[in-house]
Amino acid sequence: MTPRDWVVILDFGSQYTKLIARRMREIGVFSRIEAPDWKPDGTSPLPGAVVLSGGPQSVYDPAAPRPHPSLWSWDLPVLGICYGMQWMAHDLGGRVEKSPAQEYGPAELHILEANELFANLPQHFRVWMSHGDRVEALPPGFEVLAATEDTPIAAMGDTQRRRYGLQFHPEVSHTQFGRQILQNFLTRVAGMEPSWDLEDFVGRTIASIREQVGDRGVMLALSGGVDSSVLAALLHRAIPDQLYAVFVDTGLLKWDEPARIRKLFGHLRHLTLLDERERFFRVLQGVVDPEEKRKQIGHTFIEVFRAYARQLPGNVAFLAQGTLYPDVIESGHSRGPAEVIKSHHNVGGLPEEIGFALLEPFRELFKDEVREIGRILGLPQDVLERHPFPGPGFAVRIVGEVTPERVARIQKADRILEEEARRAGIYSSLWQLFPVLLPVQSVGVMGDRRTYQDVMVLRAVESTDGMTARWSYLPETFLERIARRWTGEVPGVNRVVLDITSKPPATIEWE
Repeated sequence: MTPRDWVVILDFGSQYTKLIARRMREIGVFSRIEAPDWKPDGTSPLPGAVVLSGGPQSVYDPAAPRPHPSLWSWDLPVLGICYGMQWMAHDLGGRVEKSPAQEYGPAELHILEANELFANLPQHFRVWMSHGDRVEALPPGFEVLAATEDTPIAAMGDTQRRRYGLQFHPEVSHTQFGRQILQNFLTRVAGMEPSWDLEDFVGRTIASIREQVGDRGVMLALSGGVDSSVLAALLHRAIPDQLYAVFVDTGLLKWDEPARIRKLFGHLRHLTLLDERERFFRVLQGVVDPEEKRKQIGHTFIEVFRAYARQLPGNVAFLAQGTLYPDVIESGHSRGPAEVIKSHHNVGGLPEEIGFALLEPFRELFKDEVREIGRILGLPQDVLERHPFPGPGFAVRIVGEVTPERVARIQKADRILEEEARRAGIYSSLWQLFPVLLPVQSVGVMGDRRTYQDVMVLRAVESTDGMTARWSYLPETFLERIARRWTGEVPGVNRVVLDITSKPPATIEWE
């Protein structure tokens, strides 16, 4: 990292912090997330700018996260977002109070003063708000740059000292021109040159893996999804003779997944497929709570991997996983005080359980960045465009108890859905498209006979990184075909419903 070609984001616990980082990288500036009280160590190059993230707390809460006291002495451009703006105002002599009218959702922003942050933008546009407090009095040297109907100070700035605050979230797709605002901050305010390059990342990561691993072996938990597939290609490029890939058939996967794995990764020098379907169905018997499902599946994976690891050569010392940024933040493992949304079986104590060190080259990357790395490594397009699939598999797309019969039902629905989406030419334009099987039955009529059968949900969303998502408008003819085929070909299903909820307020998965 050369001086001032990167941004540090201080994480105050917002679920959008990683999204800020992703937006910065889309612009071409590398971003690094650190704890709220991070400060330069005096030996590494300074960042080119500092971003203060949002967060769930109030600045007047004694336990609220705070930046290091030396922040304002670094003489760096600073952008505060939501809580970050409130802390900037509070710490520099302004006043923050509880909002009389809280804003959650879209709002109309009105630009009041021409400035570098809003350069080349219209005077009015839609932004995304999510706050219960607001700035009531500006700190010395600041002026109001923009307002909404309920927030008189929706943006503020001290142009002389290059300090800006936004009460709204420019990082989410719901905000119009959000990327342009961030780009204006990086290039116009901070004077930075875009230089983040994934081809360079691939070369540096391969060299780093070789140096870290040495002559030891690496065990890879291969699921067949985009993340682990790209990781397999990267490790095969770096250490082909030292890679031991293992695929676990949990019985909760897509239709005929083991055969696909054999075809795709048969060239790996050490590839093992384990049939553990009976074990996973046994631990899930009677379990209906989503978190308990994930925990049971996670514990079972540990048991399976522990037994497999004992069969490996003695020089195997690392466990490789395709963990991404969203996995980390949603599990509460970010550097800041983020809340846990859901646990992930690939984040936690598995390496310690089997006595291996953890190797996670993609831990600070987003899905689309990993896809680009896959393209650089030459993976087939049908592998790279594959939709994200949860680690626990269909166990978290079946609401209620998981049984072999219910899994077979949703597998068939999923196969039909993907087949029709590819036929209609819409598969690659969607972030995720999948069925959800509900523990709900409804009355129907089939062949002049009354039925009382299952309800299947169709979920389709558009996104770039999974941190926010918008439900997708699907062609009417496509929806009709799915409803007809699901009720006609999937045993026990007589009703199809469509999920039209975005993220937020919902998550993409149902469990």
